[in-house]
Amino acid sequence: MVSENEFLLHSLIMGIFINIVYDVLRIIRRVIPHSALMVSVEDFGFWVYCGAEVFLLMYRESNGTLRWFAVIGAMAGMFLYRKLVSPFFVRYVSLVLGALAEGVVKAVSRLCRPFRKVCCRVSRRARRRVGRGRRALKRRLTFFLKELKINMKT
Repeated sequence: MVSENEFLLHSLIMGIFINIVYDVLRIIRRVIPHSALMVSVEDFGFWVYCGAEVFLLMYRESNGTLRWFAVIGAMAGMFLYRKLVSPFFVRYVSLVLGALAEGVVKAVSRLCRPFRKVCCRVSRRARRRVGRGRRALKRRLTFFLKELKINMKT
């Protein structure tokens, strides 16, 4: 068991760490658009992870007992980080990563430009073949159903 001052410091750091992890999720969501379902799954995983981390902190440092000054310390760490660092961190890191991602997409599209005509021709041919195969399958199934009806009547 550690002293109360160390435990308070560790809980303050834990609050800051939890907010950093959530800010990383927010940055990823700004750079790569997510559906509402994916956001919910990410949030659920985040809260399970944070709950486990807080439990381990309490288990290691206070033998599993809940100390309210540790909760207040974690909240203070979250509050300080959220007010002082988070707005700038999320805004500027997401701007930089968004610009990098946009540059990568442009470079890949330029590299793929010569192959675009070939791919379009191949996809047109493939669609024609699929259409022909679908029509042939439909004819065969219709013929099979007609034969089955004839055989059922006799």
